[in-house]
Amino acid sequence: QVQLVESGGGLVQPGGSLRLSCAASGTSFSRYYMSWYRQAPGKQRELVAIISSGGNTNYVDSVKGRFTVSRDNAENTMDLQMNDLKPEDTGVYYCSVGLRPLQPTYWGQGTQVTVSS
Repeated sequence: QVQLVESGGGLVQPGGSLRLSCAASGTSFSRYYMSWYRQAPGKQRELVAIISSGGNTNYVDSVKGRFTVSRDNAENTMDLQMNDLKPEDTGVYYCSVGLRPLQPTYWGQGTQVTVSS
């Protein structure tokens, strides 16, 4: 059974940092694209960052220079280092995987990130 479990969310002040982790199980995801999406209250879910099996990355413009996505294919994990967090980064962050970019097959349950003073 495929399972994705996110961790690392929480409450942080503006300018602070958080590191999210996604642990995948049930199969090897070394060939999959792995992505982080987020959904803010009242808004649609949006792609935040994506990383290919080979480590190529892409980010939504609003997080470029502040967020870094990484993965460990041997451990079936993916991380999102988030620095200089802003209130507009608040939302539920979801881990996802899929064989094609922008077409996730599996989703995690999400972890809440709240940026507020």
